Amino acid sequence: MLLRKRPAVLLSLAVLFTSLTACGNNPTAKTLEQSLAADPRLQDNPGIFGTSGKNEPQSRQNQATVELPSDFPPNIPLYPNAKLKSVTPASDSKNSVVTNWLSSDPSNFISSFYSDQFQKNDWQILQQPTDDLVDTFEARRNDLQVKVTIQAQSVTNPKPDQPQTATALMIEYIPNSTAVAPPETVNSQSSNPSVFGPPLPDNLATQPDISGSQTTATATAKSQKFNDLNQAPPELRQPIQDLAALGVLTLKSQDVKSNSNHAITNSFEPSKNITRREYARWLVAANNAMYINNPAKQIRLASASTQPTFSDVSKTDVDFPVIQGLAEAGLIPSPLSGDSTAVLFQPDAPLTREQLILWKIPLDTRQALPTANLDAVKETWGFQDTGKIDPKALRAVLADFQNGEQSNIRRVFGYTTLFQPKKPVSRAEAAAALGYFGTQGEGISAAEALNVKRSP
Repeated sequence: MLLRKRPAVLLSLAVLFTSLTACGNNPTAKTLEQSLAADPRLQDNPGIFGTSGKNEPQSRQNQATVELPSDFPPNIPLYPNAKLKSVTPASDSKNSVVTNWLSSDPSNFISSFYSDQFQKNDWQILQQPTDDLVDTFEARRNDLQVKVTIQAQSVTNPKPDQPQTATALMIEYIPNSTAVAPPETVNSQSSNPSVFGPPLPDNLATQPDISGSQTTATATAKSQKFNDLNQAPPELRQPIQDLAALGVLTLKSQDVKSNSNHAITNSFEPSKNITRREYARWLVAANNAMYINNPAKQIRLASASTQPTFSDVSKTDVDFPVIQGLAEAGLIPSPLSGDSTAVLFQPDAPLTREQLILWKIPLDTRQALPTANLDAVKETWGFQDTGKIDPKALRAVLADFQNGEQSNIRRVFGYTTLFQPKKPVSRAEAAAALGYFGTQGEGISAAEALNVKRSP
């Protein structure tokens, strides 16, 4: 039956194609021809039938998948909603690996994620984000050091399904633990400077051990020399130099290339605002360097087993021993000193003028601060903006007036009828304040402490 029908089918097809060829201009024939033509969408979308290759757009063929390096440390937290965009491997000139990511989530979400992950997983946080446009974390765990940079950015000509903003994320790490040794104590940071940032001052290099035995921060300091002191006011340069020679101040090393020669220069950045954590570090380091032979006047660092006083300064914070030590000594406002509102230290906020005086004066007078009110401060200092001074700082400002020419306000800010209590303090001004401890006629300067250090 089928064999008999086959010639009939072939004959019918032959007649059909003959009709189409002969009547090409006939509308009916054209309609039939179009219905039998191939669907043009199949040419643009070969993947419908699971094929790809020849007809695939060239851009899609050339797009390569970026993968993490095989030695990427598994304990570095990765933000879930971020896509890896590029990897820059280590080279002879740079021993760190850089991975760049992009996320559609807001930058504050990503910052909160890394802050939480680093704290939960016992990372030692060397740097936390400030109020700048770019958030930067630097953290260390065992022999691994990592830097995470988070920056919000706008998207140029976004697609309909693309968000208007995005967040660029950079994770930089040192492979194979070639850069730093395990931070068993803060002293290890001093002997192995951070690849991504400066260590603690050398005379704060000794930290109490977990057993609770406290060690005085009186380690031998290394002399520091800065190449940008010409940017500081002339009258403030000498105390900066003296404190630098004592090893108190934080320096920033830069590798300067000149032809084939390499030189390391140390910048102080005198006009830059100092943070609260930096000033706390300098304050303890300067005090202990001044009174290196008088343990009764030194500030003890907090033990690692101490319960943190401030909720934003955990035990893993690199400056925890210093900040906690100041709180336990009652030298800064905290719940320990009866100030129930001071639950946050805000370590990376700029230090203000009134805070500089409030923290420093108790180490000058070594006694209870006098009773003070607005009228008393205005009558003595004559400040036009006395009413803007925080009530907690009024007593310290009044006590500073009684110190005559050695008062911190006079030495640092010169003659002024405006105190500007909320104005941020520069690094040069903070150093100038720490260039002298004590009262008029009974104190010690950084220069005198330097002479003691140099004497046999």
